[in-house]
Amino acid sequence: MITFSNFDSVFDDEPKWYEKWWFLILIGLFIGFVNGFWGGGGGMLCVPVLGLLLRGDEKRAHATTIFVMLPLCIASFVVYLVEGFVDWSLATPITLSFVVGGAIGALALKRINNVILQLIFAFVIIAGGIRLVM
Repeated sequence: MITFSNFDSVFDDEPKWYEKWWFLILIGLFIGFVNGFWGGGGGMLCVPVLGLLLRGDEKRAHATTIFVMLPLCIASFVVYLVEGFVDWSLATPITLSFVVGGAIGALALKRINNVILQLIFAFVIIAGGIRLVM
């Protein structure tokens, strides 16, 4: 059975986990593939992975995921744009709303307890999974 303690050898203090570039590249390739293939969803994988890497610092995991996802989303957007899949009549108002909602969410992240953040994130993932099955 895999537990969080099994990952300790990957994230030892000597050498530091971030010096294991091959591991980070594999994670990036996988999450990038998922996001590009489904047009989203990479963040749902990235947050738990970064939570492991950052040893449970949920707020840093969420914030780092947003930073990591930006170029990923831009790359996916360019491919979808070139292929002609963007519906501008929907994209424009939703994009403006996303920016406002994102700013509100980032401000709320500063104030929320890490345990509550984990519970909300888990609920969203489980609810999304149930919705997909139905």
